[in-house]
This record gives sequence, C-alpha cells and structure tokens, in this order.
Amino acid sequence: MSYGQKMKAANARFLNRVQARLSSRVPPAKGFVSQPEPRTIGYFARGRQMLAGNLMFAGHLVEARDKSLWDIDVPSDSFAEETHGFTWLDDLAAVGDIKTRKLAQAWLWEWIALYGSGKGSGWTPELTGRRVIRWVHHALFLLRGQSPEQSALFYKALAAQTRFLSKRGLSALPGLPRFEAMTGLLYAGLSIQGMERHIAPANKALSAECQRQIDHQGGIPTRNPEELLEVFTLLTWAQAALEEAGQGASSEHIKAIERIAPTLRALRHADGGLGRFHGGGRGLDGRLDMALAASGSKKRPGDGLAMGYARLSGGRTSVLIDASSPPKGLASGHAHASTLAFELTSGRRPLIVNCGAGEGFGEDWRRAGRATPSHSVLCLSGHSSAQLSPMRWVGMSECELLEQIPLDVPAQFDQHDGKSRFEGAHDGYVTSHGLTHARSLELSRDGRKLEGDDYLVTLDGPTRKRFDKLLDASGLQGVPFQIRFHLHPEADVALDMGGLAVSIALRSGEIWVFRFDGPVEMTLEPSVYLEKGRLQPRATQQIVLSGAAIQYSTRVRWSLAKAQDTATAVRDLAMDELDETV
Repeated sequence: MSYGQKMKAANARFLNRVQARLSSRVPPAKGFVSQPEPRTIGYFARGRQMLAGNLMFAGHLVEARDKSLWDIDVPSDSFAEETHGFTWLDDLAAVGDIKTRKLAQAWLWEWIALYGSGKGSGWTPELTGRRVIRWVHHALFLLRGQSPEQSALFYKALAAQTRFLSKRGLSALPGLPRFEAMTGLLYAGLSIQGMERHIAPANKALSAECQRQIDHQGGIPTRNPEELLEVFTLLTWAQAALEEAGQGASSEHIKAIERIAPTLRALRHADGGLGRFHGGGRGLDGRLDMALAASGSKKRPGDGLAMGYARLSGGRTSVLIDASSPPKGLASGHAHASTLAFELTSGRRPLIVNCGAGEGFGEDWRRAGRATPSHSVLCLSGHSSAQLSPMRWVGMSECELLEQIPLDVPAQFDQHDGKSRFEGAHDGYVTSHGLTHARSLELSRDGRKLEGDDYLVTLDGPTRKRFDKLLDASGLQGVPFQIRFHLHPEADVALDMGGLAVSIALRSGEIWVFRFDGPVEMTLEPSVYLEKGRLQPRATQQIVLSGAAIQYSTRVRWSLAKAQDTATAVRDLAMDELDETV
C-alpha cells in the first residue's frame, strides 16, 4: 500500500476528530419540528437477547448481563461500528416494553456521556448519519419518562452530530456511506428546531449522489444487491420525510427510486430474499417489501440484465446468475470472483447457493468467501477468475481490491418451447490458461428442471498455444477443473444410483435429483454457508464435478430436476424460527 494512501486515511481521521470536538460546542437544539415515523425494522428475538445480556454484533457474541454495552471489551472494529451505529435501537424498539426502553435509554445516555464530546471511533460520517436516523426514528421511545435535563443532553448531542455531518458528510466514501451521511443530515434538518439550513445542502448532495452512483439500469458500482437495497431504503425514507414536511424530493432523487425498484424485483429469489453476491446477504426480513411499498413504484423488471445479473423463473423456481464483469477499482473492496455463478431457490427453500460473505467470521473466511471455489461455478486449477490485490487503503480502512478480472463477459437470453435460456461466457482464464469458460442454463416453464452446460474452449491460435504449453507441462494429463454446486445447509443430500446421481431433499418435502454427463467424476464434499447473524459458519455440502481439460473444447452437461413435489395443501406452512446465536 502506498504512503500517500496511508496519509490520506490519517488526514481523514484527524479531520473527523477535529470537527467532532468542535461540534460538541454547539448550543443544544430546542426540540423537534416534526418527527418522521419509525420506519426501521428490528428483530424482536434479538431485542430479547440483548435484554438478557447476550450482545451479538458482527458475528461476535458477548455475554454482558451485568455490564453496559460501552464497558465490554470490543472484539473487533466491525463490532464497534455496529454498536456506534445504533441499529440495535431497532431491535429494542421491536420489543418495546418498559425494560427494553430503559435499557435503550441507559445505553444512549451513557454514549452521550462517554462520546458526546467528540471522542471515540463512532465519529465517522456514515456512522453518525446512521446514528442520527435511529435517534430521530425512535425519539419518542427514548425520551418517554426522561427529565428535562436528560432531554437537553439528547438534543445537544443531536445538534452536535448534525453540525458534524454538515462539515464532514461529503467526505464519506461515495455510495452507501455518503447516502447514510446525507440522509442523516436531511433527517436532522427536517426534524430538529434551528437546523432547517441543512435541508437544502443535504437534498442537493443526495440528488448529486443519485446521479453519480445510480446508473440508468438502477444499479450501483459495487453490484452488491443488499447494498442496493440499503441505498433504496434510505432514499425512500428521505423522500417520505421530505413529503411529510411539505417539501418534495428532487427529480433526480425520485428518478433514482424509480430506476432501482424494478432492479431489486429482478434480484430477489422466489422466497423473497436477495441473491447473495459480491458481499451481500439476503437482506433483513421485510425490508425489501416495505421499501418497495414505500416507493410507490410498481414497475416490473425489463428484459436483459439487472445490475449485471440474469434471472430465470418458472413455476415456483428462481435462478439468479452473475452475468457481468466484477466491480472495478474502489467499488471492488468487497467484491467476489463469482462470474457466471448461480443460485437456485424453489418456493421458500434455497437449494443451490454461494457460500456468502465471511467478514463476520474473520479475515481468513472473508478472503475464502471471495474466491471462485466458494461459488456455484466452474473453477480452473484452483485459480479464481479474478485475483485479490495487495492490501490498500480505501477511505479510512484497508481492503483488497479485485484485479485481473474478466473483462469480456457476453450474455444473452432467449425463450423457446416454454423454456427460459441463458448463455454467457467470460475470459477470466484466457491470460493464465488460454481457456474461455462458457455456461448455458435452461429452466423449464414449470420450474421443475434446470439443465446446464459448462464449456472450456480455446478460441484462436494464441490461446491454443497457451493451452498447449500447459498441457505439455502436465505430461498430457490436462488442466484440472471443478464445477461446484454449493447446497443450502437445510438441504439433505445423498448419493444415488450407484454414485451417478445425487438426491436432494428440502424441508418442504420436495426432492430434487442432480445428474451429469461428461468426462468428470462426481463427489460430495464439505462446504460452508457464511450467514450474517451467526456465530460460526454453518456446515453444509457441495456437489463437485472434477475433470481435466485435455482438448481444445471440453463440455460437461448436468441437470437438476424435481422428482417429488409437495402437496399444495401442506406446502411450506411451517415457518422457520429465527436463530440469532447458533
């Protein structure tokens, strides 16, 4: 990493500290002009766990029955960020009884006492914006039963954070961090007496960010579906707050919402969850439906790709495919080498998945989750289709960007005989091996069968020479490859037909059968499911087709077909229980 990058990050931290200290000297606000309704969604179970002293943030569980949130030893930077962002207020407010309100009040006023003067790691633009939004959303919950002196401390802390956002908000990284900062500033300007002067600058900054970050297809540079949902949610909150205050959102703001809504509809599976690609998870339960309803947009997805993803659907089955180049440059800090990977969901039950993002489980899992073998796609010789760069500073944190990414990723759709067909390819292995990976997926109209073809081909003279060199170096044994199909941990799997097929049973009662045809061997191997809100990765399995490319063209055919369905009368009536600590 360069010295200049380090200095830039250090300068940003210094300016944040200076402006945080100066902001603590502003006079307190007098109260609320108007207060937006609480729109954030929390988990009742998580709120009850916090009340019991089980604090779980960023994949870490800390038992603190007799300690304040601010007295515990912080196990990681991400843990500290989640606590200082105050999203846990959503969970306590979801419970909403006297005990949880008193706990929320105690933790909030302790934060004011410890950090309200501008100290601590929570004074970054994005965390401050996130925190202000929650304080405003839950102000009635927090201020109920408080003395005038306590209320004055609350309003003074809000005024200080508003002033900080006005000075440092635009220094947040482009994308979600800046949307959080500017939405927080807008909320404060609309809600707090004496802060009206911040409305116009915040509104202007949101409009500019919509123009820069939301492309004409309603996508964002990171191509992270869950991050797109968070941006969309912030924009709908800001629009509603402006309308409630008698002011309208800008045309750029409204157009961005209208572009994002159909894209998000295209990125959701049959069970309502988002595709888990490029560092994103399924999204908080109910968040997408609430955001779409709040937007008022009923526009359906158009033809072609949505933020670089292809979607096939039939019956109760959905298939999402990463059908574009990975994010580039600074936008690739959390991106994955997942080109042409796919996920399949049947009804409410995920079947084929990607391992997911591993940030909450440590550095090793984070790196592993970004590699091609952690996705349901072909991997050549153990190499990823894109490489990780050395660590570098992005904003005020270090990360590894993607480099040597696939650049030529053609993709097309067609419909014939009632089937939906996707065809795509990428050049991620051309430079290293001379081979292009191509994949076709065809889903039947009733969603009961997915047929796939994976190809490895050399396209011209130079690539054949490159491949021949590797073939000679292997003693004509070929270039090894694996095609992986990671299974959801709730799928029960067993080899069948003497090892020629795999039976996969879902909790809904459905049974799917996987078969293959080509110069490969099939095995069942261990895998993991990296899920946010869990303490440990969940053990699962993967189907692996292993072979070696010894010719200029290698083809492997496979299929997933539903062998047994579930009676409609009993289908998926049993709801899964939320388990936050397993």
